[in-house]
Amino acid sequence: MPSADAQDYLWIAVGDIHDEPACFERIPELAQADGIIVTGDLTITGGVKQAELVMEALRARDLPVWAQIGNMDRPEVDTWLSEQGWNLHTITRELTPDTAIFGVGASTFTPFGTPSEFPESTFATWLDACWQRARRYPHTVLVSHNPPKDTACDVIPGDVHVGSTAVREFLEEAQPDICLCGHIHEARAVDRVGRTVVVNPGALAQGGYVVLRSNSGRLSAELRVLENC
Repeated sequence: MPSADAQDYLWIAVGDIHDEPACFERIPELAQADGIIVTGDLTITGGVKQAELVMEALRARDLPVWAQIGNMDRPEVDTWLSEQGWNLHTITRELTPDTAIFGVGASTFTPFGTPSEFPESTFATWLDACWQRARRYPHTVLVSHNPPKDTACDVIPGDVHVGSTAVREFLEEAQPDICLCGHIHEARAVDRVGRTVVVNPGALAQGGYVVLRSNSGRLSAELRVLENC
């Protein structure tokens, strides 16, 4: 098992960038950040060329960036992120010596036929595979483009919940410390599923981001919003 770590870390999480990374440089905590996490949707149905432009903006400070596709990114972006060594989708990584981070990008089926959509059963398989490695760590962070169903983080107008049942069921059973999500721009919120803190910062262009901290091994996730972004 990885050893406990007393060092403090700070990561910035953003998502639903949709080809608009301009607000990123305005995040004040970037000066102290150890790295960047992207929950998905780098582009608007874009491919590698569009994703490259976004990642250049995010990597301008030469910080580590872990990113994954959302439903709006073409599958080729997933391949490209893997080739660059930046991918988080279906991968478990070490965020700190006592914290694992693992991701599931894309989304379940939408009415819009976006480029990267999969059935709930696929998400359940991905989550289980990642968890087999992540569970060895004392602390865990799931980065899911899909929010879990029936939370404040998956509500669209009309009070309809459109999140993933597979992600919800996984959180109920595995109980990672934190779930960072996105996809539903209007559902910027913080909620809980059991002991798991769920945070959806909404779209970056609307100012939302998350400050993920590990202070002496204790994890926390704070939702922040930039004004006039």
